[in-house]
Amino acid sequence: MDYKKAIINFTPFEEWLRDVLIAQLGETGYDSFLETETGFEAFIPVNRFSIESVVQVIQAFDEGYTFEISFEDNKSQNWNEEWEKNYFKPLVVGGQCVVRAPFHTDFPKTKYEIIIEPNMAFGTGNHETTSMMLEYIMEENMNGKTILDMGCGTGILGILASMKGAAKITAVDIDEWSFKGAGENAVLNNINNIEVKLGDVALLGSEKFDIVFANIQRNVLLEDLPAYSKCLNKNGKIFLSGFYTEDIPAIKAKAEENGLKDTGFKTKNNWVAHAFNCT
Repeated sequence: MDYKKAIINFTPFEEWLRDVLIAQLGETGYDSFLETETGFEAFIPVNRFSIESVVQVIQAFDEGYTFEISFEDNKSQNWNEEWEKNYFKPLVVGGQCVVRAPFHTDFPKTKYEIIIEPNMAFGTGNHETTSMMLEYIMEENMNGKTILDMGCGTGILGILASMKGAAKITAVDIDEWSFKGAGENAVLNNINNIEVKLGDVALLGSEKFDIVFANIQRNVLLEDLPAYSKCLNKNGKIFLSGFYTEDIPAIKAKAEENGLKDTGFKTKNNWVAHAFNCT
């Protein structure tokens, strides 16, 4: 898939503004971001790209800030792979799980070891949303559970769930890199009970699951929560992430509207992972 890269720098630089701009561009179709010292780079499939969407987001904050914006083509190149190889370091989550790349030779020994091949898919564990979801998995009893992982990225959540005894994992992502990468990472970790599907919530049929993971973004979660709740077995659990603390009221209201009970949430750097039970 060909991508368009938007390079956005602004002065004076403020981290909170970068976070807000990334969140708002995420709602317009940008699906990956790379933070820089003076701004960030944002990536979007070329078939979703429009200059107007970027300008509209930036214009709301142009008072008091000077922006420099440029665009580049990324013709079918794995732009994220080089970044991951340079900056993806072994990561220990919850003291029990280490996430590393195949080329890492020096890493801590833990109960669970997940190997992730860096590619364009999201989910090496370094992002707050992924690490919090991994923490939830380590806290939960996964033995014999059936799992649905929406927006699976690298497949990292399903891989850990399988290592913890899950019976079957269905991993779904709309991105071709994720579809390919999640399957490859499952093989890399000797996991044979993950089925990876290319698509979105429209793929969900009558199958029921004990646990649903959805680490996507606010608008998609709000739109797709009714479908997720219908897929849950009685007393099932759902874990949502990919949104900010200010989004909690909207997410909670939508979840409760669909018969889900709030059981608490985690936060890291304003990002949230929220747990619900099927009532």
